[in-house]
Amino acid sequence: MTRGLVFNIQRYSIHDGTGIRTIVFLKGCPLKCPWCSNPESQGPVRPSVWMKDGAEEPLGKWMSVDEVLHEVEKDEIFYRTSNGGVTLSGGEVLMQADFAAELLKEVKALGISTAIETTGALPLKQIRKVLPYTDQVLFDLKIMDPDKARQIIGEKISTIKQNFEEALNSPAHVIPRIPLIPGYTTPPENLRQIRDYVTGLGIKEIHILPFHQYGSGKYEYLKRSYRLKDTPLLKQEEVNTVKAFFESAQIKTVVSGLE
Repeated sequence: MTRGLVFNIQRYSIHDGTGIRTIVFLKGCPLKCPWCSNPESQGPVRPSVWMKDGAEEPLGKWMSVDEVLHEVEKDEIFYRTSNGGVTLSGGEVLMQADFAAELLKEVKALGISTAIETTGALPLKQIRKVLPYTDQVLFDLKIMDPDKARQIIGEKISTIKQNFEEALNSPAHVIPRIPLIPGYTTPPENLRQIRDYVTGLGIKEIHILPFHQYGSGKYEYLKRSYRLKDTPLLKQEEVNTVKAFFESAQIKTVVSGLE
């Protein structure tokens, strides 16, 4: 029986695909983004713990596909009435590609829409496992300079692009997402490189995700320092400037995640 290490199941999400969705968070991620809002998911696919409110709390539970289906089916009425569905997130979904593929396949068999959130930071064979059962791919594009990407977050841009283009060639609807992280992804040259890349591929829609501090408290539970604790949020005019920059290239630009 294929099992996956799940560290959270979040209901009634409206930012992770169309409509109302249930998000299944899978543990494990090869990257080290200093702004990560789910730092408990970073690293290998294995259970861990953190200290919360003076008590040790487990992070991650091994679950079968049937066990996860039992949870997500509870919200089926919301999927039907809102054109929503189930989104697999993380961590990095592709770290558990076999489990993700089996789960997505079963969700689709129930007539429920499927989506994944991914950075594409694993070999091509991993994303090929999940794409046949994925209706939407929410694909993060972060730092495009190869040296900076490798040094700061551990990404190999050639792999990211290969996976992104593989997704574009699948039946799935692909939406590039750009987390706007001050000093990391927001420099004009990085945004220009992203715009040039997506326009060259004929992309007509992107989502931009302004920086937030929602996951900052988790670092204390993990006894880790949070490097962006003093980083200010972007002002509305700064977000609008980025939005206009992409719209000037005839790209529909959606600001997501702040409501």
